[in-house]
Amino acid sequence: MLTDRADKNAEPLISLEGAGVQHNGHWLVRDITFAVRPGEIVTLIGPNGSGKTTTVKMVLSVWLPDTGQVRKKENLRIGYVPQRLALSASMPMTVARFMQLTARLSAAEISSSLSETGAANVLRSSLNALSGGELQRVLLARAIARKPDLLVLDEPVQGVDFAGEIELYRLIGEVRDRLGCGVLLVSHDLHLVMAATDRVLCLNGHICCQGTPTSVASDAQYRKLFGEHTAAALAFYEHHHDHAHHNGETIPLAESDAERSDAVPSPETINR
Repeated sequence: MLTDRADKNAEPLISLEGAGVQHNGHWLVRDITFAVRPGEIVTLIGPNGSGKTTTVKMVLSVWLPDTGQVRKKENLRIGYVPQRLALSASMPMTVARFMQLTARLSAAEISSSLSETGAANVLRSSLNALSGGELQRVLLARAIARKPDLLVLDEPVQGVDFAGEIELYRLIGEVRDRLGCGVLLVSHDLHLVMAATDRVLCLNGHICCQGTPTSVASDAQYRKLFGEHTAAALAFYEHHHDHAHHNGETIPLAESDAERSDAVPSPETINR
C-alpha cells in the first residue's frame, strides 16, 4: 500500500528482483523481490536468522546477490543507521568528530541534522557517555545529514525504552515527510511499527507474506512465525491508535495525536 506521500508511478529508488544470497551451500535468503519508492516506508520483519540483515546488505551493496539482481536509481544517495555500533572505551570520540567520520560535513549541516533529531545538546559529548536513545538520535542525524534519497534503518530502536521507541518512529516519519525520501526499516516487532510504515514484508529466508501492516499481522504465515499472541498485540495497537486516554478522558485520535502536546511523548522523554 502506498500512501499519498508516495508516488506509485515514480521510479523506484531501489528494487530487488529474485535476489538471493548463498553461503557455504546454504541459502541465507532467496527470491527476494520488492522496491522502495520516494516517500514510502517499507518495513522488513522476521525472526532471528530470517534474512533481514542479509537483505539490507544487498541493498547497501555490501553483499552482491548470487541470484537475481538489485537495481538502484542513478546517483542514489543512501543514509544508513546500523543495528549496532561498537564503541571502545579506550578510544573516546565526541559526537562532533563522529559526524565527520565518513563525510565532510559543514558545521551548519551537523548542527541542523542534530537539531532535527533532538540531539543538538550532545554535540560535544563523548559517544560512550550517551544513553541508548541519545545514541540512536545521533546515528539518525548522521544518516540524514547529506539528505539521502533512501534511508536504511536496521533495528533503529536498539537500547531505547518504549516511550523512546514511539518518539523515534514518529521522528522517522517526520524525516520522510521533510526529505521526501524512501525508507527501508528493519524491525523485530510488527506492532511497534504499524503506525510508521506503509508496507510490510515478512521474511523467513524468503518473503512469506507482505502487504499493509494489518493484513500481514492477520496472515497465517506471520502468526505461524510469531505466535498467536500477535493477535493481542494487534488488538492493543488498534485500541491505542483509535483514541488515547488523558486525565480520565477518552480523546479522539485527531485531538490526542495532533492537538494535545501532552498526549504524546516529547523528544525530551526519550531514554537519557
